[in-house]
Amino acid sequence: MLPNTTDSDELPVLIIGAGPVGLAAAAHVRERGLVPLVVEAGDTAAASVRAWGHVQLFSPWRYNIDDAARRLLGAHGWEEPDLDVLPTGQELAEHYLDPLATALGEAVSTGTRVVAVSRDGIDKTRSADREAAPFLVRTVRPDGSIDDVRARSVLDASGTWERPNPLGRSGLPAQGEAEAVARGLITQPLPDVRGKDRSVVAGRHVLVVGAGHSAANTLLDLAALAQEEPGTRITWALRTADVTSVYGGEERDELAARGALGARLRTLVESGIVDIRTEFVITGFESAGDRLRVIADGADGSESLTVDRVVPATGFRPDLSMVSELRLELDPAVEAPRRLGPLIDPELHSCGSVEPHGERVLSHPEQGFYIVGMKSYGRAPTFLMATGYEQVRSIAAALAGDREAADAVQLSLPETGVCSVDPVASCAPGCE
Repeated sequence: MLPNTTDSDELPVLIIGAGPVGLAAAAHVRERGLVPLVVEAGDTAAASVRAWGHVQLFSPWRYNIDDAARRLLGAHGWEEPDLDVLPTGQELAEHYLDPLATALGEAVSTGTRVVAVSRDGIDKTRSADREAAPFLVRTVRPDGSIDDVRARSVLDASGTWERPNPLGRSGLPAQGEAEAVARGLITQPLPDVRGKDRSVVAGRHVLVVGAGHSAANTLLDLAALAQEEPGTRITWALRTADVTSVYGGEERDELAARGALGARLRTLVESGIVDIRTEFVITGFESAGDRLRVIADGADGSESLTVDRVVPATGFRPDLSMVSELRLELDPAVEAPRRLGPLIDPELHSCGSVEPHGERVLSHPEQGFYIVGMKSYGRAPTFLMATGYEQVRSIAAALAGDREAADAVQLSLPETGVCSVDPVASCAPGCE
């Protein structure tokens, strides 16, 4: 049973998601003298991070540890890792997020999924006394039991990992896509092709779809697997005609590991180890026995390719269904908070560091509610964990009444040398 109270002064700041940004938010809220309550759908903290635990981050530890979390962990005898080392997702969970969740103690509730957020006794249409009403957060346990929890504020750090973009054109699933997923012919994003998912792809023809660092990571892992497993074939499909932008900043990237990824991928393509299909827009999937026929519109008309498995690497999008009873202002293109959208829209913003932003940029007409972390970027693909840490620091200051600290946003991020990147480029997908 989640803690609850009828005293509005004692209501918690409820945080959805126990990933890096959600747990950092709890640390900042506690440090400000407020009561945090983190609600996590997974069985453990950092459940989404563990799903891509085999992936090495491009950002070293120095960009992945929040300051308030560091102070809280230090009080519990935590030893900081080497700040120049690049952790994997599993190492991030084991050496940082698990100890942080333990330090937060009963403030973290796992195995509890938030399904709706509203105002207590007030639906979306009612304006009178709206800001005075506490939030009502509906949660569901695996056994189906429901708890309604009241909160003074809500921070949605639930991430985007559970909602990958479809493979079809126009932002929609292609015909036959759902059936192919159900049959296991389309894998989850970022499969562990050299580990637990090896048997699924070894010795088979694998098609990787997407432009970005998730695709690049998978292609490099598949190339290594092909050296160990004869018969493993790799095809890479992109909608764009020009592949050079996908290689990123290479030597210009201030995150060396991220730059090296693009250079290695270029070598694989130029050597012929990876067969590339550009201007490949998927329109449908058809069964071909135990294989999958992928139908696409290409530069010269309709074409098809029969493969054993398809790996999606087309990015993620936010699930906004749980907040449909709240009054939000979202950018119409990327589904980020309205003021943030133009700063991160990949069709508008320039390469390099993101402009610092905090509580004011992330606020909505629904006072006291914020979308933070990866989910705050909506469909935009350039998120860094350090960005999320500054977001929640500013919000916690605002909730505590420290307007000066809330507005003093500062953020120093490494230059990417590239605009077209996805979540794994700088932290990893679902890193809340």
